[in-house]
Amino acid sequence: MTVEELIKSSEGQLKAQFAIADEISEYNQEKVLKAFNKRSIALRHFNSTTGYGYGDEGRFVLGDVFADALGAEAGIVSPALLSGTHALTVGLFGVLRTGDGVLSVSGMPYDTIRGVIYGDGNGSLKDFGISFDCTELTADGKFDFSAVKADMARIGDKLKMIYIQRSRGYELRDAFTVAEIAEMCEFVRGLGFTGCIFVDNCYGEFVEKQEPCDVGADVAVGSLIKNPGGGLAPTGGYIVGTEKYVDLIGRRLTAPSIGNEVGSYAYGWRLFYQGLFMAPHTVNQAIKGSFLIGKCMENLGYENFPKLDKTPSDITRAIRFDTAEQLCAFIQSVQEASPIDSFVTLEAWDMPGYDSKVIMAAGCFVEGASIELSADAPVKPPYTAYFQGGLTYEHCKYALKKILEKLM
Repeated sequence: MTVEELIKSSEGQLKAQFAIADEISEYNQEKVLKAFNKRSIALRHFNSTTGYGYGDEGRFVLGDVFADALGAEAGIVSPALLSGTHALTVGLFGVLRTGDGVLSVSGMPYDTIRGVIYGDGNGSLKDFGISFDCTELTADGKFDFSAVKADMARIGDKLKMIYIQRSRGYELRDAFTVAEIAEMCEFVRGLGFTGCIFVDNCYGEFVEKQEPCDVGADVAVGSLIKNPGGGLAPTGGYIVGTEKYVDLIGRRLTAPSIGNEVGSYAYGWRLFYQGLFMAPHTVNQAIKGSFLIGKCMENLGYENFPKLDKTPSDITRAIRFDTAEQLCAFIQSVQEASPIDSFVTLEAWDMPGYDSKVIMAAGCFVEGASIELSADAPVKPPYTAYFQGGLTYEHCKYALKKILEKLM
């Protein structure tokens, strides 16, 4: 079978999955458009501001539009939030105080946030006397409700936050569905928990019809160079949730006495608004690309996750290889099929925030943008590549052709 025949055959096997992805995209596009209409977005909202940014209508209303689109009461959208990890950090320090306890019910969080939690002498939660416990997942990567109940009882009254990481990170488990997050929210509330339910929503926005704040989460956080920036936002992050918690977090982003009243952006806000408008379609393109590469790799005998008989809950796909050489060759193939820096020969390096060497393909228009076609992997067993993004399905398909030419 040729590469072209494999791709065509795999596409034919994905008609049902593509139809579901299209339905979700249409639903979310309408939802985002209604958020724009509700806030009467006009050209003036794109205007740039400088200095303090007092009265910056574009910034204020952008937070409102994001909140509406993501099922929340209030929102902060800011280029001063430099990454998903930074947005999470600001959110955690905004809500938590010395002596508070956090319970991650989704196991150990992603590599780059661990130093924020457990670092010594670097200004971590630990340095500020905030404890952070983790409930391990079940063997099949699901919430362990009985263990969560026991851990909540053990931590007791100091427990002020339930933390959920939606995406898999560098694990083989599937991303948590919004329905699973809803079940956990209902479960901990049923046990009498009255604190903050905090969700790392990175890679999950607009993959399903609902978002975590629609189903009981108090705060959801993400990066604009992932899903909600639509491939257009040049930088930044968002934090949405209840007015109470968004106000507290705004006072940590700026200053306790100022909060969300300040913040300017001299380049204007158009790309943030337009990126959000494009996000449902862009995410749909990435999801279809993920399905196609998953089906082709499955047909060649490569194990990959999530399984193709279910609708994914984020844009990432994990693909298993036998050796480090195979893994790195796959990542390099993605780089070679990129519009930017296609000529670069990738090498694994000690990337800040990770406990092993990482190899990363990101030939992107926006540096490191995971919503653009990209792939990365820690170079350690089990040798697993994490593939995500794709601004257009056509680019995903082209990149897949280049990958398969090497593999076959």
